[in-house]
Amino acid sequence: MTQYDKRLVSKKELKTLCGIPYTPQHIGRLEAAGKFPKRVQLGPNRVAWLLSEVDAWVGERIAFRGASVDDPASF
Repeated sequence: MTQYDKRLVSKKELKTLCGIPYTPQHIGRLEAAGKFPKRVQLGPNRVAWLLSEVDAWVGERIAFRGASVDDPASF
């Protein structure tokens, strides 16, 4: 693993650094459904995500942008 693979991003950085426009509640729903990378529990009140996993998730969304939204298999 490279240093980039281990970099963590906070909830705030998901929006500012990664450009993820979702609310924390929606991110939680996506995680529960297995459609967003799982969070890393850093402490009792602190979570973060692996930047490499979030970046891969964004890349998948970009790759699927030509797919039909009606096709549930595409997401």
